[in-house]
Amino acid sequence: MPRSGLHAAILEAAGEPLVVRDDVAIEDPRPGHVRVRVHHCGICHSDLSLADGVFPAPTPIVLGHEAAGVVDAVGSDVEGVRPGDHVVLTPIAPCGTCYWCVRGEPGVCLNAAMIATNTFRDGTTGLSRGGEVVFRGVGLGGFGEYALVPATGAIRIASDVPLDVACVIGCAVQTGVGAVLNTAHVEPGATVLVLGLGGIGLSIVQGARVAGAARIIASDPVPARREAARRFGATDLLDPAADDVAWRAMELTGVGVDYAFDAVGRASLVQTALAACRNGGTALAVGAAPIDEVISIAPAALFTLSEKKLLGCALGSCNSVRDIPRLVALWQAGRLDLEGLVTARRPLAEINEAMADLRAGRGIRTVLTLG
Repeated sequence: MPRSGLHAAILEAAGEPLVVRDDVAIEDPRPGHVRVRVHHCGICHSDLSLADGVFPAPTPIVLGHEAAGVVDAVGSDVEGVRPGDHVVLTPIAPCGTCYWCVRGEPGVCLNAAMIATNTFRDGTTGLSRGGEVVFRGVGLGGFGEYALVPATGAIRIASDVPLDVACVIGCAVQTGVGAVLNTAHVEPGATVLVLGLGGIGLSIVQGARVAGAARIIASDPVPARREAARRFGATDLLDPAADDVAWRAMELTGVGVDYAFDAVGRASLVQTALAACRNGGTALAVGAAPIDEVISIAPAALFTLSEKKLLGCALGSCNSVRDIPRLVALWQAGRLDLEGLVTARRPLAEINEAMADLRAGRGIRTVLTLG
């Protein structure tokens, strides 16, 4: 049956505090979709960017896209999950049949457009309030008691995997580890630079360690995050407030790094990544930069002659149906630290305090408890 009176944190207008309400209605899942009772949802910087108006978004909107919970109901033609299953949700549910999916490029699946539109592909959301449409933030809407997703957007995990830990796989870990393993294809013995050490940056550090990188250089202005990077596998720590990061990367490696990742979402950091790469190296734009920022490559002829490469990366180029079980298995084997990414837990009622912590750079990941 459709559910009403749901608890959810609503953004009514960009720049305003979120309001926790209990008057949202959610539809039954349509064919090929599932409804999930959300238990925990991490707060990602992309949520903050929508809340602050850095990324324009329609309102009212339920933000949150790093969630885990229990399947409540399934639509017809759904296979692989059933009510009662524990699942991790993903912002990009691979359709498996579009031009990009069949070519192994799930990060740009047709369903990826839902991140920008904050609706399903047909323009609906399945959420409403007093007859008014409520939008699904970043293609999911995890700051609500229930969420509707395509069936491939709810990946079943074992019931003994803690949901408050598993939820960070949905964005930070998929994006960071996936950027290393799927987008960059970092090889054993490679040298890596990570710019920014939030949840995504520290996941990149861990992915580089899993890949067997010989040197992992980590840069962030916050000392506590640099020390966290050391625990996660970084070999060298840089303070961008005191160090010329590109120059230091050259000094440490002799030629520049093989791979450099912008984990923040700043055009200036992408350009630092390019400068830090060796000839033939690869810079990756992983963080979501403000839409008005521009990456400049000059002189163009030198870029051509250097054979450097610049790659975009959406959600770690992950096929979540394949990669979420793989990431859980790495955690179970002790090769990924998920618990260390979660530095605070708050009830949904404290959503604005959690957002303030993120703005101030306090902690790594705050996980909200909804159920």
